[in-house]
Amino acid sequence: MAVPIAVLDCDLLLYGRGHRTLDRFKLEDVTDEYLVSTYGFPRQFICYLVDLLGATLSRPTQRSRAISPETQILAALGFYTSGSFQTRMGDAIGISQASMSRCVANVTEALVERASQFIHFPKDEATVQILKDDFYGLAGMPGVLGVVDCTHVAIKAPTAEDLSYVNRKGLHSLNCLMVCDSRGVLLSAETHWPGSLPDCTVLEQAALTSQFETDLQKDGWLLGDSSFLLRTWLMTPLHIPETPAEYRYNMAHSATHNVIERTFRTIRARFRCLDGSKGTLQYSPEKSSHIILACCVLHNISLQHGLDVWCAPATGHVEQSEEEYEQMESVDSEACRVRQELLLTHFS
Repeated sequence: MAVPIAVLDCDLLLYGRGHRTLDRFKLEDVTDEYLVSTYGFPRQFICYLVDLLGATLSRPTQRSRAISPETQILAALGFYTSGSFQTRMGDAIGISQASMSRCVANVTEALVERASQFIHFPKDEATVQILKDDFYGLAGMPGVLGVVDCTHVAIKAPTAEDLSYVNRKGLHSLNCLMVCDSRGVLLSAETHWPGSLPDCTVLEQAALTSQFETDLQKDGWLLGDSSFLLRTWLMTPLHIPETPAEYRYNMAHSATHNVIERTFRTIRARFRCLDGSKGTLQYSPEKSSHIILACCVLHNISLQHGLDVWCAPATGHVEQSEEEYEQMESVDSEACRVRQELLLTHFS
């Protein structure tokens, strides 16, 4: 007869309830090369995260022992950048797989709490103008405040009955709506949408739409591909360009919009937990959404620290943004007028 075995926390066996911290691993004891190869980021970046998140990660808990903020951050970075809870990762910093999982949860929530601090559109006019100028420098498209697109991240099936997360390829995913600037800095990230929703529906229901229709400048727009409807604040390509001006517009649109695809590739290459090479995210949709958003926050922080390397496409069985969309035709006459004026003013 099989005997049930209790799964014990290895940290408890090693240290007991009276041990207050787990500090066997010290940042100063290893090289930058080791930190980058194991955790994906150099010492200065990790120290910044410790300063940023330390107070939150040191909150009192009901447990009688605590893992230091530094160790929690290393554990989380190890998972984000490798997509694995492998024993060797925990062994490197002296904690068990169960503790690794708790660390990832703690750091993820701490980063999500700060999402609005690092992911937002610029507010002052001078910064907005710099944003437009930078986009204009790419391919001559004026007035651009950001490029928008959706990308799918594979997750485990929530339940056998819940089909809302099954995308068009029959896989479970979250459909993530993001906007970035010309450098790939994320200006908006909504990571919680079920994979069954097409991109146009996600945008219709997104906070981003409300934000642009009520709050943001009227003298600029986002660029979106043909999976979205043309709006006064969202310029899409022409379905069948006919004139030289229309061809020039489409070419400038495509060259500028390509920034978001490069950004998606960079995020997946840096945060391998999202690229599918280690399998799907093994969490509920809500927790998976938070992990994706935490990686988005880290992406922006890394760009602030000069770690802005454009990466080649990541390998793995990943749900990319879905290309098999139907061309969306706008019925918004004002949006059509705005695009036509743009064509006549800048591309004729």
